[in-house]
Amino acid sequence: MTFDFDTCPERRNTGSTKWNRYSGRDVIPLWVADMDFRCAPEIVEALHARVEHGVFGYTEPPAELAPVICDVLARDHGWNVDPEWIIWLPSLVVGLNVVSRALADEGDAVLTTVPIYPPFMSAPRNAERTLLTVPLVTRALPGGAEHWEWDWEALEAAVTPHTRLLLLCSPHNPTGRVWSDSELQTLAHFAARHDLLVVSDEIHCGLVLDTDKRHRPFAGLDTDTSKRTVTLMSASKTFNLPSLGCAFAIASDPQLRARLRRTMAGIVHHVGGLGYTATLAAYRDAGSWHQALLHYLSGNRDLVETALSRMPGLRSWHVEATYLSWIDARGLGTHDPLRLFESAGVGLYDGAQFDAPGFLRLNFACPRTLLREALQRMRAALPV
Repeated sequence: MTFDFDTCPERRNTGSTKWNRYSGRDVIPLWVADMDFRCAPEIVEALHARVEHGVFGYTEPPAELAPVICDVLARDHGWNVDPEWIIWLPSLVVGLNVVSRALADEGDAVLTTVPIYPPFMSAPRNAERTLLTVPLVTRALPGGAEHWEWDWEALEAAVTPHTRLLLLCSPHNPTGRVWSDSELQTLAHFAARHDLLVVSDEIHCGLVLDTDKRHRPFAGLDTDTSKRTVTLMSASKTFNLPSLGCAFAIASDPQLRARLRRTMAGIVHHVGGLGYTATLAAYRDAGSWHQALLHYLSGNRDLVETALSRMPGLRSWHVEATYLSWIDARGLGTHDPLRLFESAGVGLYDGAQFDAPGFLRLNFACPRTLLREALQRMRAALPV
């Protein structure tokens, strides 16, 4: 079966958060992380069938769903999960807010790295927990390229006796890193040494673009790491389902599961039936679409990296996973690179939201013709 990622539905006037930001303006939106592609036909067909039923009462997860997720995790990531470990959530961001309350008490600190997906910083603050951030660093690789990595000395220096929770993003948003087994092992030893609980956001685990890399679940490293870890996942990024509201936490330790459920009780709403339906169809039936998507995104990634390398004043890094390019625009000499590109007709995500002023994030999950036009506009905005 072939899939057409070059022809996408018109998203203007559909309530799209992504496209509404620039309503009435000639600006190509490449900011928030959703894709412009139609969902896999298997997902659309499953939703049609559910809608045709015509009754939308309170809904429990399909009996097949948790076992299907466990099968996918074992097949794709070598991680053996018991269905009993799964707790359903309406979104991954809700999960970040729940864990910040459930796994850290008043007076405790939550540790993470920057740049980082903004809810990693807002969730601990919402819970009135102390937020500690450690900058990632760039390092030269053989051949002259660079990538982002952990600053282990800075991480050790940042942890305090009050630090209880570490928030991990794997694969990493916004830098696009797939953390190596060695990096994850070092992080696991760090967490064990300081008796930290770890929450690992792995929502982009299905979007590894480099064929020589594989996502390794943090909780799958060993039994001790599993017991101290809550993993957050969803089909929403890989299969473009964010508005359907279905995510899940995985925790092997029953006490951690109990703490999450106590915090959620009476506050966190249940997942809707259409979210369950779409998630089941995605994981069970949409494998061919998923593989075609990865091939298309890899082509878009290569196009972006080539184009950015030819733009004076911009610096970017190879994207190993996600559909997001991380761009250092400080070399342009402007205090507001976001506005510079918006004035040229391209809407990017402000790096200041990731605790990285002067940086930008570009979403390349769109038709290639639209992406080429956006890159041409960006180049035209720069000095000759």
